[in-house]
Amino acid sequence: MKVSEILKVKGNILYTVTPDTPLIDAVNTMTERDIGSLVVMEFGSLVGMLTFREVLVAIHQNGGSVGTNTVRKHMNNSPITVTPDTEFNEVRRIMLERHARYVPIMDARTLLGVMSFYDVAKAVLDAQGFENKMLKAYIRDWPSVAEE
Repeated sequence: MKVSEILKVKGNILYTVTPDTPLIDAVNTMTERDIGSLVVMEFGSLVGMLTFREVLVAIHQNGGSVGTNTVRKHMNNSPITVTPDTEFNEVRRIMLERHARYVPIMDARTLLGVMSFYDVAKAVLDAQGFENKMLKAYIRDWPSVAEE
């Protein structure tokens, strides 16, 4: 299975901010939309990711408040990316090895979506469910052994 197949099921709603967006505005967007990440875009290019991890670090650094800085100060400015042709198992490996909960999907310089750890878990569960269904159907249709 490839990333493009999961993207078809997931849909293509994207939430973005610019690096100059106040961090509090980004946090409000994440809260209102119930999302764990925002893609940071500048002049039409991906320049970073802001996830709840970076927000928590900012709150820690600011003694319990979000502070007055912009997204630029707190974003991950070198996020891991994948392509639509990346194999699903490769995405799983990358996310686990790099502790990445959100991975932008890029086609050259075009942002197509974001794959979350939730999306990965759901795809695994769906694939296992389909496999189980097929195995049960196969077993149910098992030919009977002729008695001699």
